[in-house]
Amino acid sequence: MLDAALTRQLRSIVGDKHFRDDQEARVAHSYDGTPMLQALPDGVIYPETTEQVSRIMTALAAHRVPVVSRGSGSNLCGGTVPVQGGVVMVMHRMNRILEVDLENLTATVQPGLITASFIAHIEALGLFYPPDPSSMKISTIGGNIAECSGGLRGLKYGTTKDYVIGLEAVLANGEIIRTGGKLMKDVAGYDLTKLLVGSEGTLAIVTEATLKLVPPPASKKTMLAMYKDLYGAARTVSRIIENKIIPATLEIMDNPTIRVVDDFAGLGLPRDMAAILLIEQDGDAETVERDIARIREICEFERADRIEVAESREQAEKLLTARRSAFTALARLRPTTILEDATVPRSRIADMVLRIDEIARKYGVSIATFGHAGDGNLHPTATTDARDADEVHRVEQAFEEIFEAAIALGGTITGEHGVGLVKAPFLEWKVGSAGIEVMRGIKRAFDPDNLLNPGKMFAKETRKRVVIERG
Repeated sequence: MLDAALTRQLRSIVGDKHFRDDQEARVAHSYDGTPMLQALPDGVIYPETTEQVSRIMTALAAHRVPVVSRGSGSNLCGGTVPVQGGVVMVMHRMNRILEVDLENLTATVQPGLITASFIAHIEALGLFYPPDPSSMKISTIGGNIAECSGGLRGLKYGTTKDYVIGLEAVLANGEIIRTGGKLMKDVAGYDLTKLLVGSEGTLAIVTEATLKLVPPPASKKTMLAMYKDLYGAARTVSRIIENKIIPATLEIMDNPTIRVVDDFAGLGLPRDMAAILLIEQDGDAETVERDIARIREICEFERADRIEVAESREQAEKLLTARRSAFTALARLRPTTILEDATVPRSRIADMVLRIDEIARKYGVSIATFGHAGDGNLHPTATTDARDADEVHRVEQAFEEIFEAAIALGGTITGEHGVGLVKAPFLEWKVGSAGIEVMRGIKRAFDPDNLLNPGKMFAKETRKRVVIERG
């Protein structure tokens, strides 16, 4: 438990009702979106200003108390589970849009702002903020920055890191730093902005972000291509990119995903298909028409069974909503749902889809696959039951082999979910021992006492590489 003097100090900073150490608050912040992980914090604090965050960190640092900053806790890598106790710092009170600068096309926001609310506000002003994680109705901008969140539009527009151009952040010792700004060019020293994006709360606590905005596309069209051959669908993805067409969205759902999403959303999806591709292109009307026509030709060449183009924006949004609901739909099947991500070069997407299927059969587990096929980021999702230790072990073995397969194909262990606690044992597989030491050195420079989200990113022991049986 926390020292009584420290507890009084924390209460004096934020007010009595904004620091809690009762059992209800501790349990509520002992887990996140990751299944089968939980650890109780010693207290929960809700700051309202950067100055409060600075004072909180100064106090915690003096007592060597660890802190985990979090937004909605929707991450899937155990990134906000307080595995070493300490204090969970919840950023929801810092949820304002501080400025929208129409001259510079930027927005300055606080980290607790809900992503979907921010996007709706920006679109109402006739502007566009492209990052759109599937969790955006509950996830926060600060959480998106911590994990460098992607989304359905990542193929064409990039991910969160491409839109964060300035940050205000509090270091482990309570000092406040500011990086970047309303600038399109800035090479003054190391790029600390990009370093903090995706650092998962292990280097600093973000208290303010300056985000780049862009003009919205003039036109959009959405297509659904349906395949009886999974390999044909995956091959289509590579073929579209090979033809130098970059759709705004290029998503894949395999048959198990199609079935559960249709049960959930009731959209009349083709339940007999091995896979469907959801493709959206945007831009000026002429380019959209040309690209959609060419994409149709490619789908037909790869033997798509049916091709449909949404007749209205409402119909298109229903299809996009169906894809965003894939995880929610799958989670209804069994008590435990483990959603992972692995990324390969786009040219190897077909090989990776087939490997996932092979691995699932090898271990006798149920894995549905969907994801951002256009940027090679797949989400193999296992439905299981945490009470069945043998099955959970086989699921874990399957995912280890999936990560190994991704790396063997030139890919990585995570494209957007982050490392956190779950992927830490595999990080060295991707970056090597020298890479791990460089990262540890950066961590020590920012946080010498290891107070910021300890236990994440760096595992005590690297998992032994699996040997893939080819057959």
